Amino acid sequence: MGEGLSTAEVGNEISHHKKHHAAHDGEQTGHDRIITIIEAILLAVVAILAAWSGFAASQWSTESRLALAQASTARTEASETTIEAMEQRNFDSSTFDAWFTAYVAGNAEAMEIAERRFRPEFEVAFDAWIATEPATNSDAPPGPTYVEEYEQPLLDEADSLSEKADDLYDEGAEAAKDADDYVRTTVYLATVLFLVGISGHFRVRAARIGLVAIGGIVLTLAVVALVSLPTPPT
Repeated sequence: MGEGLSTAEVGNEISHHKKHHAAHDGEQTGHDRIITIIEAILLAVVAILAAWSGFAASQWSTESRLALAQASTARTEASETTIEAMEQRNFDSSTFDAWFTAYVAGNAEAMEIAERRFRPEFEVAFDAWIATEPATNSDAPPGPTYVEEYEQPLLDEADSLSEKADDLYDEGAEAAKDADDYVRTTVYLATVLFLVGISGHFRVRAARIGLVAIGGIVLTLAVVALVSLPTPPT
Protein backbone atom coordinates (compact mmCIF):
# COMPACT_ATOMS: atom_id res chain seq x y z
CA MET A 1 0.00 0.00 0.00
CA GLY A 2 1.37 3.41 -0.92
CA GLU A 3 2.08 5.37 2.22
CA GLY A 4 2.94 8.76 0.75
CA LEU A 5 3.06 10.94 -2.30
CA SER A 6 6.01 10.06 -4.45
CA THR A 7 8.42 12.85 -5.21
CA ALA A 8 8.05 11.96 -8.89
CA GLU A 9 4.33 12.70 -8.75
CA VAL A 10 4.89 16.03 -7.07
CA GLY A 11 7.72 16.84 -9.45
CA ASN A 12 5.50 16.15 -12.45
CA GLU A 13 2.85 18.44 -11.00
CA ILE A 14 5.38 21.22 -10.48
CA SER A 15 6.68 20.77 -14.03
CA HIS A 16 3.15 20.82 -15.47
CA HIS A 17 2.36 23.87 -13.37
CA LYS A 18 5.45 25.66 -14.66
CA LYS A 19 4.73 24.83 -18.33
CA HIS A 20 1.13 25.90 -18.01
CA HIS A 21 2.07 29.32 -16.72
CA ALA A 22 4.96 29.72 -19.11
CA ALA A 23 2.46 29.62 -21.97
CA HIS A 24 0.60 32.57 -20.48
CA ASP A 25 3.61 34.48 -19.17
CA GLY A 26 2.98 37.32 -21.55
CA GLU A 27 -0.56 37.70 -20.29
CA GLN A 28 0.28 37.62 -16.57
CA THR A 29 0.28 40.75 -14.47
CA GLY A 30 2.57 41.28 -11.50
CA HIS A 31 -0.10 39.93 -9.15
CA ASP A 32 -0.49 36.79 -11.28
CA ARG A 33 3.24 36.17 -11.18
CA ILE A 34 3.23 36.47 -7.40
CA ILE A 35 0.42 33.93 -7.19
CA THR A 36 2.35 31.62 -9.51
CA ILE A 37 5.44 31.89 -7.31
CA ILE A 38 3.37 31.13 -4.20
CA GLU A 39 1.90 28.10 -5.95
CA ALA A 40 5.34 26.84 -6.87
CA ILE A 41 6.57 27.32 -3.30
CA LEU A 42 3.59 25.42 -1.92
CA LEU A 43 4.21 22.56 -4.33
CA ALA A 44 7.89 22.44 -3.38
CA VAL A 45 7.02 22.36 0.33
CA VAL A 46 4.46 19.61 -0.31
CA ALA A 47 7.10 17.58 -2.15
CA ILE A 48 9.47 17.73 0.84
CA LEU A 49 6.82 17.05 3.48
CA ALA A 50 5.22 14.25 1.47
CA ALA A 51 8.56 12.49 1.14
CA TRP A 52 9.14 12.79 4.89
CA SER A 53 5.61 11.70 5.78
CA GLY A 54 5.81 8.68 3.49
CA PHE A 55 9.17 7.69 4.92
CA ALA A 56 7.91 8.02 8.50
CA ALA A 57 4.76 6.01 7.76
CA SER A 58 6.88 3.26 6.24
CA GLN A 59 9.25 3.19 9.24
CA TRP A 60 6.43 3.02 11.78
CA SER A 61 4.69 0.30 9.79
CA THR A 62 7.88 -1.76 9.82
CA GLU A 63 8.29 -1.11 13.55
CA SER A 64 4.71 -2.26 14.15
CA ARG A 65 5.16 -5.48 12.20
CA LEU A 66 8.40 -6.30 14.03
CA ALA A 67 6.90 -5.63 17.47
CA LEU A 68 3.79 -7.70 16.72
CA ALA A 69 5.95 -10.55 15.39
CA GLN A 70 8.09 -10.44 18.54
CA ALA A 71 4.93 -10.40 20.66
CA SER A 72 3.66 -13.50 18.87
CA THR A 73 6.99 -15.24 19.42
CA ALA A 74 7.04 -14.35 23.12
CA ARG A 75 3.44 -15.55 23.48
CA THR A 76 4.35 -18.88 21.89
CA GLU A 77 7.38 -19.25 24.16
CA ALA A 78 5.20 -18.46 27.19
CA SER A 79 2.73 -21.18 26.19
CA GLU A 80 5.49 -23.72 25.63
CA THR A 81 7.10 -22.84 28.97
CA THR A 82 3.76 -23.14 30.76
CA ILE A 83 3.21 -26.58 29.23
CA GLU A 84 6.69 -27.64 30.33
CA ALA A 85 5.98 -26.40 33.86
CA MET A 86 2.73 -28.36 33.94
CA GLU A 87 4.57 -31.46 32.78
CA GLN A 88 7.04 -31.03 35.63
CA ARG A 89 4.19 -30.66 38.11
CA ASN A 90 2.53 -33.80 36.74
CA PHE A 91 5.83 -35.65 37.11
CA ASP A 92 6.16 -34.43 40.69
CA SER A 93 2.63 -35.59 41.43
CA SER A 94 3.25 -39.01 39.90
CA THR A 95 6.45 -39.58 41.87
CA PHE A 96 4.73 -38.46 45.06
CA ASP A 97 1.79 -40.79 44.35
CA ALA A 98 4.27 -43.64 43.96
CA TRP A 99 5.91 -42.70 47.27
CA PHE A 100 2.58 -42.36 49.07
CA THR A 101 1.37 -45.70 47.77
CA ALA A 102 4.56 -47.34 49.07
CA TYR A 103 4.19 -45.46 52.36
CA VAL A 104 0.64 -46.73 52.88
CA ALA A 105 1.79 -50.24 52.03
CA GLY A 106 4.72 -49.92 54.44
CA ASN A 107 7.18 -50.73 51.66
CA ALA A 108 10.36 -48.87 52.65
CA GLU A 109 12.30 -50.04 49.58
CA ALA A 110 9.64 -48.76 47.19
CA MET A 111 9.53 -45.48 49.13
CA GLU A 112 13.28 -45.09 48.69
CA ILE A 113 13.06 -45.81 44.99
CA ALA A 114 10.28 -43.22 44.61
CA GLU A 115 12.31 -40.63 46.52
CA ARG A 116 15.27 -41.13 44.20
CA ARG A 117 13.00 -40.12 41.32
CA PHE A 118 12.18 -36.76 42.94
CA ARG A 119 13.39 -33.67 41.11
CA PRO A 120 15.82 -31.61 43.27
CA GLU A 121 13.29 -28.76 43.51
CA PHE A 122 10.53 -31.16 44.52
CA GLU A 123 12.75 -32.87 47.04
CA VAL A 124 13.18 -29.56 48.88
CA ALA A 125 9.39 -29.15 49.04
CA PHE A 126 8.96 -32.80 50.06
CA ASP A 127 11.38 -32.43 52.98
CA ALA A 128 9.56 -29.25 54.07
CA TRP A 129 6.25 -31.10 53.92
CA ILE A 130 7.61 -34.06 55.93
CA ALA A 131 8.81 -31.56 58.55
CA THR A 132 5.18 -30.55 59.13
CA GLU A 133 4.50 -34.13 60.36
CA PRO A 134 1.52 -34.71 58.08
CA ALA A 135 0.85 -38.15 59.58
CA THR A 136 -0.11 -36.61 62.93
CA ASN A 137 -0.66 -32.92 62.16
CA SER A 138 -4.17 -32.20 60.87
CA ASP A 139 -3.10 -28.70 59.87
CA ALA A 140 -0.30 -29.94 57.63
CA PRO A 141 -0.53 -29.07 53.92
CA PRO A 142 -2.19 -31.74 51.72
CA GLY A 143 1.05 -32.47 49.91
CA PRO A 144 4.51 -31.15 48.96
CA THR A 145 3.12 -29.05 46.13
CA TYR A 146 1.17 -26.97 48.66
CA VAL A 147 4.11 -25.81 50.76
CA GLU A 148 5.86 -22.48 50.18
CA GLU A 149 9.10 -24.25 49.37
CA TYR A 150 7.58 -25.77 46.24
CA GLU A 151 8.78 -23.56 43.41
CA GLN A 152 8.38 -23.72 39.66
CA PRO A 153 10.81 -21.30 38.00
CA LEU A 154 9.33 -22.17 34.63
CA LEU A 155 5.97 -20.70 35.65
CA ASP A 156 7.71 -17.47 36.66
CA GLU A 157 9.49 -17.48 33.31
CA ALA A 158 6.17 -18.04 31.52
CA ASP A 159 4.61 -15.12 33.38
CA SER A 160 7.57 -12.93 32.43
CA LEU A 161 7.23 -13.94 28.77
CA SER A 162 3.50 -13.20 28.84
CA GLU A 163 4.15 -9.73 30.22
CA LYS A 164 6.80 -9.20 27.55
CA ALA A 165 4.32 -10.28 24.88
CA ASP A 166 1.72 -7.83 26.22
CA ASP A 167 4.24 -4.97 26.20
CA LEU A 168 5.39 -5.78 22.66
CA TYR A 169 1.80 -5.99 21.44
CA ASP A 170 1.06 -2.57 22.92
CA GLU A 171 4.19 -1.19 21.25
CA GLY A 172 3.13 -2.69 17.93
CA ALA A 173 -0.38 -1.27 18.20
CA GLU A 174 0.99 2.18 19.06
CA ALA A 175 3.44 2.05 16.14
CA ALA A 176 0.60 1.10 13.79
CA LYS A 177 -1.39 4.10 15.04
CA ASP A 178 1.59 6.38 14.37
CA ALA A 179 1.89 4.95 10.85
CA ASP A 180 -1.82 5.62 10.25
CA ASP A 181 -1.42 9.19 11.51
CA TYR A 182 1.40 9.81 9.04
CA VAL A 183 -0.68 8.33 6.22
CA ARG A 184 -3.56 10.64 7.21
CA THR A 185 -1.19 13.60 7.07
CA THR A 186 -0.08 12.51 3.62
CA VAL A 187 -3.73 12.68 2.54
CA TYR A 188 -3.77 16.32 3.70
CA LEU A 189 -0.69 16.95 1.59
CA ALA A 190 -2.34 15.27 -1.40
CA THR A 191 -5.26 17.67 -0.95
CA VAL A 192 -2.88 20.62 -1.06
CA LEU A 193 -1.30 19.21 -4.21
CA PHE A 194 -4.72 18.92 -5.84
CA LEU A 195 -5.86 22.42 -4.86
CA VAL A 196 -2.66 24.14 -5.95
CA GLY A 197 -2.48 21.98 -9.07
CA ILE A 198 -5.92 23.00 -10.34
CA SER A 199 -5.60 26.65 -9.28
CA GLY A 200 -3.35 27.35 -12.25
CA HIS A 201 -6.13 26.33 -14.64
CA PHE A 202 -8.37 29.18 -13.48
CA ARG A 203 -8.06 32.51 -15.28
CA VAL A 204 -10.09 34.26 -12.59
CA ARG A 205 -7.62 35.63 -10.07
CA ALA A 206 -10.06 35.41 -7.15
CA ALA A 207 -10.54 31.68 -7.76
CA ARG A 208 -6.80 31.11 -7.83
CA ILE A 209 -6.27 33.08 -4.66
CA GLY A 210 -9.09 31.19 -2.94
CA LEU A 211 -7.69 27.78 -3.89
CA VAL A 212 -4.15 28.77 -2.90
CA ALA A 213 -5.45 30.13 0.41
CA ILE A 214 -7.33 26.91 1.16
CA GLY A 215 -4.26 24.91 0.15
CA GLY A 216 -2.15 27.02 2.51
CA ILE A 217 -4.56 26.39 5.39
CA VAL A 218 -4.59 22.64 4.78
CA LEU A 219 -0.79 22.67 4.48
CA THR A 220 -0.57 24.45 7.83
CA LEU A 221 -2.77 21.77 9.41
CA ALA A 222 -0.54 19.10 7.88
CA VAL A 223 2.60 20.77 9.26
CA VAL A 224 1.05 21.02 12.74
CA ALA A 225 0.12 17.32 12.54
CA LEU A 226 3.65 16.36 11.48
CA VAL A 227 5.22 18.36 14.28
CA SER A 228 2.98 16.69 16.86
CA LEU A 229 3.74 13.16 15.66
CA PRO A 230 6.67 11.14 17.05
CA THR A 231 9.76 10.89 14.90
CA PRO A 232 10.16 7.55 13.13
CA PRO A 233 12.47 4.91 14.63
CA THR A 234 15.96 4.66 13.21
